[in-house]
Amino acid sequence: MHIVVASKNPVKIDAAKRGFERVFSDVEVVVEGVKVGSEVSDQPVTDKESREGAISRVRNARQAEQNADYWVGIESGVEKLGKQYGDFTWVAIGNRESKIGTARSACFILPMQANEYLERGEELSVVGDVLFKGTASGSEHGMIGKLTGGVIDRTDYTVEAVVLALIPFINAELYTEE
Repeated sequence: MHIVVASKNPVKIDAAKRGFERVFSDVEVVVEGVKVGSEVSDQPVTDKESREGAISRVRNARQAEQNADYWVGIESGVEKLGKQYGDFTWVAIGNRESKIGTARSACFILPMQANEYLERGEELSVVGDVLFKGTASGSEHGMIGKLTGGVIDRTDYTVEAVVLALIPFINAELYTEE
C-alpha cells in the first residue's frame, strides 16, 4: 500500500506509517512525504482552520503525487479556550475515489506563557523552542513530549488521529456518500 504524506516532517511521516500499519497489519505499507502547502495560516488558530488545512494538504499532495493509494494531511492547530490555548492536530486522509476521512487528536492546554507568542502569530514549534530552550522542536517530540515528560511524544499523539481518520475507509458500508 502506497501512502503519500503531505509533508516532509519525519514525525508526520512516521505517524502516518504507524497508523496505517495498525489498521492494515497484513499489508506492507510504504510511505513517502511530499512538500505541499496547506492554504491556511502557518499556525492555524481555530479548529476549523486546522481541519481545512489538513484537507487542503490531502488535495495538494494528490496533485503533486498522483500515484498512491491514500494521501494524508496533518495540520496542528491551536484555539483559545478561555484564557489559554488548546493544542490539537487534525488528520485528513483521502483515497483514489476522492473519499476523505478526518479526525482530530486529543486537545491539551498550553501554558499561559504561550499566549503572547501565539497572539503575535508565532508557530507552535517556535513557542515550544522558546519555552523549553530549543528542545521542543515540532519535528521531534514536540510540545506534548516536553509537557508530559516524554510519556507521549508528537508521533504517538498523532498516530491515534490517523487511525480514527481511517474509520470511514475500514467501515465503508457505514460511510456512504449522500
